[in-house]
Amino acid sequence: MTFDVRRFDIYRKVPKDLTQPTYTGAFISICCCFFMLFLFLSELTGFIATEIVNELYVDDPDKDSGGKIDVSVNISLPNLHCDLVGLDIQDEMGRHEVGHIENSMKVPLNNGHGCRFEGEFSINKVPGNFHVSTHSATAQPQSPDMTHIIHKLAFGEKLQVQHVQGAFNALGGANRLQSNALASHDYILKIVPTVYEDLGGKQRFSYQYTVANKEYVAYSHTGRIIPAIWFRYDLSPITVKYTERRQPFYRFITTICAIIGGTFTVAGIIDSCIFTASEAWKKIQIGKMS
Repeated sequence: MTFDVRRFDIYRKVPKDLTQPTYTGAFISICCCFFMLFLFLSELTGFIATEIVNELYVDDPDKDSGGKIDVSVNISLPNLHCDLVGLDIQDEMGRHEVGHIENSMKVPLNNGHGCRFEGEFSINKVPGNFHVSTHSATAQPQSPDMTHIIHKLAFGEKLQVQHVQGAFNALGGANRLQSNALASHDYILKIVPTVYEDLGGKQRFSYQYTVANKEYVAYSHTGRIIPAIWFRYDLSPITVKYTERRQPFYRFITTICAIIGGTFTVAGIIDSCIFTASEAWKKIQIGKMS
């Protein structure tokens, strides 16, 4: 007695002379091929492309920063001389620095009557403020004009990733040229730690922020008006994380198999129904003729 492994074949073959081709079956088959091709290309596009998944959690993501945040600022004061412009920094850890000049640059504007201030510095991860003012000038002007345009105010590493829309430079483009020349400006910032993780697992740390502002006239104890541009900040305990992901390969294969199997099954049911109905109609017509 010989063992025939063919008995395990679940895909039994029907002899070709027992099958019957039809125009309806051919039309359905062609439609199925185009339909499966369309779904396959759609799934392939989704598999190749990456998606950005975001989540929120409570933690300090950049523990290796030494408790510091890098700040980059670029602001133009078209009616204030560069000799009068200075940056002051203070926070709740006791830091109080007047006239910060490290990694900063002043560019004259309007034939020397104005100034563009660019600077990069670090702040501690505690509530505090930094402000552009005339406090560090050797001689205080009688009526300093603090009208300004903020070109850039960003925290942490520069993060420019497609499909990630965030408030990384929320004050960029802020125009206060039409404000009261002697008014002080208060920008209250809520800094939100942000992490971006790419497909390779590399993380980049940046910060988004929300902003509210007010404008007022401030007087010193001598009665003089000493305006300034204040940036008062506090850190949010919530961290936003963006993770770049790609669809797993096994899921792509599973979807393709489902597309092929499902399409053939549904198409077979439709073809069988049409063929059965056609044969029944032919028998009815033959019965009428007889």
